[in-house]
Amino acid sequence: MDDTEKIKKLIKSGCACVSVVTYEEQYILEVIRMAALDLKSDMWIWSVADGVRDGIGLLDDSPMINNTESPEAGLNNLAGAKEGTICVTLDLCEYLKNAKNQRLLRNIINKFEKTNRTLVMIDSRDKLPAVLRSYVKPFEISFPDEQELCEIITATLKKIHRKKPLDVGISKKGLNAVVRNLRGLTRRQAREIINDTVAQDSKFNDEDINVVIAGKRRMVQQGGLLEYIETPLDLSEIGGMRHLKKWLKQRENSFTDEAEKFGLNAPRGVLMLGVQGAGKSLCAKAIATAWQQPLLKLDPGTLYGSYIGESEKNLRFAFQQTEMMSPVILWIDEIEKAFASAASRSADGGLSQRMFGSLLTWLQERKEPVFVIATANDIEALPPELLRKGRFDEVFFIDLPDKETREQIFKIHIRKRHRDPKGFDLGKLATVSEGYSGAEIEQAVISALHQAYDEKSELDTEKIIHAVKISPPLSVTMAEKVQQLRQWAKNRCVPAD
Repeated sequence: MDDTEKIKKLIKSGCACVSVVTYEEQYILEVIRMAALDLKSDMWIWSVADGVRDGIGLLDDSPMINNTESPEAGLNNLAGAKEGTICVTLDLCEYLKNAKNQRLLRNIINKFEKTNRTLVMIDSRDKLPAVLRSYVKPFEISFPDEQELCEIITATLKKIHRKKPLDVGISKKGLNAVVRNLRGLTRRQAREIINDTVAQDSKFNDEDINVVIAGKRRMVQQGGLLEYIETPLDLSEIGGMRHLKKWLKQRENSFTDEAEKFGLNAPRGVLMLGVQGAGKSLCAKAIATAWQQPLLKLDPGTLYGSYIGESEKNLRFAFQQTEMMSPVILWIDEIEKAFASAASRSADGGLSQRMFGSLLTWLQERKEPVFVIATANDIEALPPELLRKGRFDEVFFIDLPDKETREQIFKIHIRKRHRDPKGFDLGKLATVSEGYSGAEIEQAVISALHQAYDEKSELDTEKIIHAVKISPPLSVTMAEKVQQLRQWAKNRCVPAD
């Protein structure tokens, strides 16, 4: 069901007031206009700039009804609309701090409930006062599907071509790749990316796919909810993790049509618990590279908004956008920090519990191939519901590396600094670094490299050993907490190594 059909269904059901929070104002106005035409209803639009005007005809040419610019005058005018009319307000929420306007709006909604009329409020921000929320039905516009994206690309190129000739030489495969990479963006964002892509050279061809990908990365990060993560490393650059690597290797082709025909469902995700610095974040990046899928990072701290209902809406939008980009990997880092208060009584009016409930529902019921990687350091802060089977395929514990793995880690980081690991005593380095995490080993190599550069000498085994010894590891400074975490995970998690 497209947005026009959904809005028609709400209107025909007798819904007196609908709220749409979006930046896609022109799109939703056209959706409502098409619904009004199908239902043979009148449509009136109010804004503080243009007052009340007819919305069925050409919107830009519709004359304003005199003296209806103010919110009070506009609402009073809309209150007199005939039965069956669809009335639309633009940015009305900005003026609802006024108690009189709130009262006027509630009176109109009560009146519309009895007379088969509908008020649609379109706002760019969710600032609806709490007293009005029970009167209003929220409506979320959809993301464009691949067919609509193809139509948007064609229409945008034609519009540009009328002003300045374009050289369009993209192949069908290239166009499919562009459409696929525009998934998860709004209609306005898709048009903007196509405009930017052809602005420099007036060409649109297969070479522009990378430009589209870069534009999408920029658009996603502008939203502030999701971050597009570069993934230059692969699993070979992570020491140890033998069980985890094997598990991932067995599932890397599970997103294909062949796997589905074989009877397999796409893997849903993993929860990775472990000591800080043990390599959980590195694993998230490496999995995305190994599976050749984009990696999106969700920072739960960005979800919480200042207005009632805004946080939940942000979470729904992030999930919706992620699903539209599928197949994709979603990384939720330090998940316990965002939802820890859901495990206890908190002073946020139950917001954390509602947010956590939405997360659990989505983890359990999502249909699109989104592989979720959640990482956590503090198991005690995690609500127990998160660990239930079905939310994640597996729960892995990433422990401190053993001697063999520490050798691998030293080898990786020495080679990364353009040195030959054969020139170092890796066994001795692995011995003196017992209890150190992968991140702490990397920092020891970097510290020794600084010392060598300052002394105008070469990096060697002794300098790294010195750097290891002067910096005690987390397993010493927080020994009790690390031991408690390891003990908890012993019979509850699959060891990553």
